[in-house]
Amino acid sequence: MLLAVDVGNTNVKLGVYDDRRLVASWRLTTRREQTADEYGVFTHTMLRSHGLEPSRVTDVAISATVPAVQRTMEDMAGRYFGIAPFVVDPGVNVALPMRIDYPREVGPDRVVKVVGALELYGPPLIIIDFGTATTFECVSPEGEFIGGAIAPGIATAAEALTTRAARLFGVDLARPTAAIGRNTVTNIQSGIIFGYAGLVDGLVARMRGEMEGTPKVVATGGLVGLMEGLARVIDIVNPHLTLEGLRIACARARPAPGARPAGESAAG
Repeated sequence: MLLAVDVGNTNVKLGVYDDRRLVASWRLTTRREQTADEYGVFTHTMLRSHGLEPSRVTDVAISATVPAVQRTMEDMAGRYFGIAPFVVDPGVNVALPMRIDYPREVGPDRVVKVVGALELYGPPLIIIDFGTATTFECVSPEGEFIGGAIAPGIATAAEALTTRAARLFGVDLARPTAAIGRNTVTNIQSGIIFGYAGLVDGLVARMRGEMEGTPKVVATGGLVGLMEGLARVIDIVNPHLTLEGLRIACARARPAPGARPAGESAAG
């Protein structure tokens, strides 16, 4: 089994794969001060709570945007699973054609999302991740990463608004029943939730006008549920896309003995 670990700025998401099937996943808060022992004990406990013995984990794959937590996770993999993990290093152990100015600036999380979406859905693509930031990845019909956009995340924008506006206060990020709010809470909810749906629809329309072909729009991320069914341009929702990309990248880099590389058919 593969333990896939996606370390983001706000959350760490872990998934367990039995071959290509996701059998369990969980999410926890990213804490830079957390130790390898704490992550190890937690992971062993969560595996057993899903009826999975930790000894069945034969590989660990890590994608991280927080270097300090990446090092902790690497240490955890060695101590608690006896494994030197596969750590995503774009351009080194994950191949992805890039037609952009500075390929080394692209984060590992963006790379594995593109790898996963290409394998699962094929190009051309626009991939949207609703997390700490809202990121857009554009993929050409030839499967090249050609750039994208980064906007503040939904929760990040809401926090900034209520922190910097003295008379406003934090509200639940829930969909209001109408665009015209009748009180402060629904005013903020409308501005954030419906406002972001408009941002997504408008930006994707502009991107499609600059791209060849008809790209499919794939949405993922911890806050994707707020936009599902609201942003009209979204074609596919896959909340586990980064984990899928990790699984695929790891399988290509170091396939199990006798296993077929990801994407290769039995006849191939």
